[in-house]
Amino acid sequence: MELNEPLIPTCPPQAQAVRVSHSTDYKGFFLKVTLFILIFTLSFHFPNLIPKIQNRQQTIQEIFEVLERYSTGLASAMKEELAEVIYEEATRNNHDPKFILALIAIESSFQNWSVSHRGAKGLMQIMPYVAQSLAQEMGIEWSGDRTLFNPFLNIKMGTYYLSQLIFDFDDIRLALTAYNYGPSYVKGLKEKKKQIPSHYYQKVFTVYQSL
Repeated sequence: MELNEPLIPTCPPQAQAVRVSHSTDYKGFFLKVTLFILIFTLSFHFPNLIPKIQNRQQTIQEIFEVLERYSTGLASAMKEELAEVIYEEATRNNHDPKFILALIAIESSFQNWSVSHRGAKGLMQIMPYVAQSLAQEMGIEWSGDRTLFNPFLNIKMGTYYLSQLIFDFDDIRLALTAYNYGPSYVKGLKEKKKQIPSHYYQKVFTVYQSL
């Protein structure tokens, strides 16, 4: 065969066309099946997702309405953002957001600039030495009072602290008492087998049930 002789195809042009056509059909069929599976899968998730979104928005609105009833010392726009933070931090730590609201109500009556006679500060009334330790553990920049009186950071630290106490004591009532009296005090009473005060957690639960 001479070098300039054209190459002879190994199969007729018609066969090549059919082969290309079949390849295209397979790709199209595969895409259709993939799309069907994707739509079929999503159809099970979307009906559940929409109520969750609606429930989230409704709960945040209810939290905001509670905040609006109190003189917090915060602007209304900040209360809206705070309502969302309370919701997110509560759910992140497996708490009912309204339970966190009840704790805030007892601790500070929603007064952001509240300071107790013992020196606890902010919405969730955290002692500075406790807050500093929490901030370090959580990766929050510690700036003393500026951190404690930041309502968003105060909520984050307070909610996280409550979760730690629940984990340590394995009892929500003891955890709440430790939140108020201090964990060392409650552990000391347990070791000495003395009666644990109950009035604090009863106050929190009473408010919680009224929200």
